[in-house]
Amino acid sequence: MPEDSAIPSGPRVEWLGRRRYQPILEAMKAFTDARDHGTPDACWLLEHEPVFTQGQAGRAEHILMPGDIPVVQVDRGGQVTYHGPGQLMVYTLIDIRRRGLGVRQLVSLLEDTTVAALAHWDIEAAPRQDAPGVYVAGEKIASLGLRVRRGCAYHGLALNVDMDLAPFQRINPCGYAGMPVTQIRDQIGGAVSLDAVSDIVQRKLLERLQLAGSE
Repeated sequence: MPEDSAIPSGPRVEWLGRRRYQPILEAMKAFTDARDHGTPDACWLLEHEPVFTQGQAGRAEHILMPGDIPVVQVDRGGQVTYHGPGQLMVYTLIDIRRRGLGVRQLVSLLEDTTVAALAHWDIEAAPRQDAPGVYVAGEKIASLGLRVRRGCAYHGLALNVDMDLAPFQRINPCGYAGMPVTQIRDQIGGAVSLDAVSDIVQRKLLERLQLAGSE
């Protein structure tokens, strides 16, 4: 492989705290538009203020009662979902062309990362072929959405940790009416910190990206 196409060992990871959605969306777009072949990949970990995000193919009928929670149209795939405090966002700004990954491979990598992270708390989880994301006994615990521009991916993963799940009742999550949702707190029957989950997810993600880059 030519020297200038070497794959970096892992993305630069940043914890951004609690942020409003729109500025982060614009920052992801700006990062992707400005990067070149030598720009290191990035992983942004954060939580959002309450927001519903509607994917490119999103249908209005899946937003039932938004109420006081804003709805933002976004450029990722998929339908509507909810983000809010206590949910870990993992934004993967990755040059998939440089790493030799396809979109489906990155989705699978993120799903596998989530399953491995949940196993740390002895939570048995798995993806579904018919509905992207990660599930525990039929209940959705994590959602996925990506956009690829010029061979570079952004958006990523949302993992329910310790949050108010009630806003999911105002929508058909990811376009599925009555889709049950769950979170780590409910699965382990006790409190769990976003920091602890962030640390585990970050470690599992970096392990898998390094393995993918070495194949």
